[in-house]
Formats: sequence, C-alpha cells, structure tokens
Amino acid sequence: MASEQPRSGYATGLPAAAAGTVTLGGDLVVNRLGYGAMRLPGPGVWGEPADPDNARAVLRRAVALGVTLIDTAGYYGPSVADRLIAEALHPYPPDLVIATKVGARRGDDRSWQSDARPESLRAAVEDDLRRLRLERLDLVHFRHMEGSTIPLAESVGALARLRDEGEIRHVGVSNVDAAQLVEARRIVPIASVQNLYNLSDRHAQDLLDICTRDGIVFMPYVPLAIGALGQGDGPPADLAGRYHVTPAQVALAWLLACSPMMVPIPGTSSLAHLEENIAAAALQLADEDMPVSRARATAQWLVLAHPASIGFPRAGIGCALVAARYVVRFVERTNATSSSYNMTVAY
Repeated sequence: MASEQPRSGYATGLPAAAAGTVTLGGDLVVNRLGYGAMRLPGPGVWGEPADPDNARAVLRRAVALGVTLIDTAGYYGPSVADRLIAEALHPYPPDLVIATKVGARRGDDRSWQSDARPESLRAAVEDDLRRLRLERLDLVHFRHMEGSTIPLAESVGALARLRDEGEIRHVGVSNVDAAQLVEARRIVPIASVQNLYNLSDRHAQDLLDICTRDGIVFMPYVPLAIGALGQGDGPPADLAGRYHVTPAQVALAWLLACSPMMVPIPGTSSLAHLEENIAAAALQLADEDMPVSRARATAQWLVLAHPASIGFPRAGIGCALVAARYVVRFVERTNATSSSYNMTVAY
C-alpha cells in the first residue's frame, strides 16, 4: 500500500517535478504541484461523471506527469472521486500520497453540511480506507464548516486518536483561521493546511506566513478562482502574453513563487487542462519582469502598505511585486471574483 512504503523514490524528471519538492509531515516527499479530484464527479460535484473512462484517464495521466499528491474527499460525489481514484490507480505507486478530508457531508438535496462529530469523523475515515483500498491514510484534513456546533478540539482530537491508532499517518486542517490552527496544533502535529488562497483572494495570508515559518505544507483550494484567473481578460493575462503561456499557468506559477511550502492542487476533468496546469510547474516568473514604473509605484505601495483596501491582507514582498504589475486590473475584478465563491461548499 502507498501508505506503508518509505518515500525514497518520488517522481523526478517529470513535468510536475519541475516545481520542486516539499516534505509533508517530516517523512513524505511530494512534488509541489498536485491534483485535486473535486472536478471528477458529475455537475455540482454530484453523481457519476458523464465519461468515467475519461476521469480515470485524467488520474492516470496526472501520475504519469509526475503528480505525487492527489487531494480528494468522501463527500465528492459523494464517494465517486474516491472510487475513481482506486479504480484508476490501485495498486498505487509507492511515491503517491492521497490526501483526504472529513468533517462535511452531502444532503439528499445535494447541500453541503457540516458533520464534525467525532463518531462521524471515525466513520468517514473508515469509509475512506475501504473506498481507497488503503490500510492507512497518509493525510486527513479536518474540514471546518462555518456554523458547526462541535468544538474544534473535539473534532481534531478524534483525528488525533485515529492517528495514534495507526489509521491516519498525518493530520491536517482546512478552512480555519490562525487562532484555530494554533488550537489544533496544541492537540496534534498539523502537517498541512488547506484554505482558500489565490491571486484574487489572499485572506489566508496570515496562515500562509505561519506555514512558511513553521514548515507546514499549505494547499490552496480554488487556486484558479473557479476558472476566473484562467480567462483571457483576467489579472494574469498581461504576463501570459509576455511568457507565451496561458493565464492559468501564470496564476499557478505565482502561487508556487509565494512560498516554498505552497502545494497548489488544481482540479480538472479535462486532459488538455491537466497538461496545461502541470506545465506551470516549469514556469518561473522573473523578478526583472516585474518593473515598477512611476505610474505603478502607487499601486505597489497600496499592496504593501494598505493591502486591505484592495482585498489583500498584508503580503510578502515577492508576491506583492508580482501582483503589482496588474494590481489595477485586479482591483476592478476582485469583488466580482470573490463573490462567485460559494462558501457553503466544502472545497
């Protein structure tokens, strides 16, 4: 099983490896560009895909391109994404890490609901083990849902006990704030954080800073702003033309440049889009391609000194220099892009 073998032969020399590697939880080496399985089920992340063979082909191609981390959840489908992963990839390559999430469920009306009770989390982990055909899960995130009445400590404590029992290798958290991350780390070592973060929404900057400082992997969900950052008129479009790449590739390369602990997990059900996304691993945005002209000096100052005024929490210098080049267009689009997120969805 993938969970039981040492990680000494991670994929190198393949496209995804161009992003470099990061060590998850002190012992799992993964390439820094992963794949998210949320787009594999049918519309609305519900039911079977229109073409299951294509979904399995996407998964196989992701691994062939050097992806060594796949993110999934039992509530994707529900159960559909997990089953497709097992059908396509089991027995798993020894370097493949499968990360999953618990803490949410789907209602009969296709709604996204919190289910953070310890007994529910245990049942979800056991279901994941069965569907994914694993003896131990490499990484399980507790997905905090707004409005949950279960104390965070109880939910994270349940995963800590499952870790002690050997059913989970590493514990992560998702959709948390900095105070909740501190609380979780008092209970169990946290190997990774999954939060909303992309070029047009950086409200989790404080969490990214903590992860970068403390060596915790940060997996941004919705890395392409639900496709908005891949559009020809989106903020990255200017640089895309300069580098002869797509806007989506610029947005992913920007994320990779923000922190050595960053592991984007873009999802797609398209083989062509998968190839495009993984090719971003080799794209490096040069500092010298980010000149700050007199006209843009004020824009950069806004990013660094008054980030909240344009939707940016306080930014790191490197990310801010990249963002400054097209910050004016970003400001015009931020509200529309951010409002498109449905935060009741357990990404």
